[in-house]
Amino acid sequence: MHEVYTYPNSQSQFLRATKVIPSGVYGHLGPAEGCFIPVEAFPLFGDHAKGSYVWDIDGHRFIDYMCAYGPNILGYNDPDVDEAARKQREKGDCMTSPSTVMIDFAELLVDTVASADWAFFAKNGNDVTSMAVMAARAYTHRKKIVFFKGYYHGVSPWTQKIDYPGIIEEDVINNIYIPWNDTQALERVFAENRGEIAAVIGQPYMHGNFMDNQLPVNGFWQKVRKLCTDNSTLLIVDDVRAGFRLDIKGSDHYFGFEADLICFCKALANGYNVSALCGKDFLKNTISSLSYTGSYWLSAVPFAAGIACIEKMKKLNCPQILLDKGTKLRTELMKAAVEAGFDLRVTGMPSLFYLRLADDDSLMLHQKWIAECVRRGVFFTSHHNHFINASLTDADIAETVEIAKEAFDEVRSKM
Repeated sequence: MHEVYTYPNSQSQFLRATKVIPSGVYGHLGPAEGCFIPVEAFPLFGDHAKGSYVWDIDGHRFIDYMCAYGPNILGYNDPDVDEAARKQREKGDCMTSPSTVMIDFAELLVDTVASADWAFFAKNGNDVTSMAVMAARAYTHRKKIVFFKGYYHGVSPWTQKIDYPGIIEEDVINNIYIPWNDTQALERVFAENRGEIAAVIGQPYMHGNFMDNQLPVNGFWQKVRKLCTDNSTLLIVDDVRAGFRLDIKGSDHYFGFEADLICFCKALANGYNVSALCGKDFLKNTISSLSYTGSYWLSAVPFAAGIACIEKMKKLNCPQILLDKGTKLRTELMKAAVEAGFDLRVTGMPSLFYLRLADDDSLMLHQKWIAECVRRGVFFTSHHNHFINASLTDADIAETVEIAKEAFDEVRSKM
């Protein structure tokens, strides 16, 4: 049996944080938006990380399936990536003129990503999804953007909903929402808005929160691609979460089509702060015309880290490793659930998967099981998809399954 964790240091530091930081810990890393329910089951502050593990400030070790919500793809503190970053830091990072390592990184991305003729760098996924939409509007001289329901494309006002705090009608008035996998709805939208749609934006498969993940049906992306081409509309792929986890050439390549614009971030540099928008040559002048930049967007250390990360992913055939490890974990977790008398759904791609106990539609039972896993040293979260990293071992997977079984038993005992 595994130790059941408690978090006195995290809780005391959280109270300290609430005095000077809104929400104490904000966004998806915090107990509110992060859906840490019950809050006392989760650590709120980390101390250090290595490989597949994170340690909290109470000294507890976790097998981490959140991977910093995606950036950790090779393993925390990967020696090759960190060494490349260290060498560049000694030369210079944020300088008045950019380092030529920026060019090296762009050349590598163009050589790696199937749909890329150029690369533009920023810091967050939201930076590049926003830029992609701006570019689509600048190129087409149109306003409307088509989204697939259940999407997540960042936190800018255009990505949010009219009933969200601070969002006004003008922010989202040109958004059109259609169901995932419904090409007939897309055909109808094009017919109803002829000559008005600048872009269709979508994740490579539907990996939203609070919902089972859904893969594209056969021919879906090919039909979307044709409809966009026929209507002179740009096709934007948001590969911020899934990028390099399915295919080193991009998730559009994995599903057999080419985006006009494709957005990367999370796994791009194994945790170093950089994002990239890549796209087709015919959009290069449009990108150059945009007034869009940031104070740290040309810092050199993340570029060096990104080069090392991509080169190592290629050397390892990282997508295959993640597929194999994720498939093993998925199979063993579902088997453990059946043995314990529960219906565990594991959806999406094995390298980027979503968990849901389907025995209770309210998701309360699911939250209880997740909490018991976390209390014993497996960092899952209740309503977000999860990530595999290349440093995860068979022993880690076996321990995860043992803890999952203990958590099932604990939940069963309280039903």
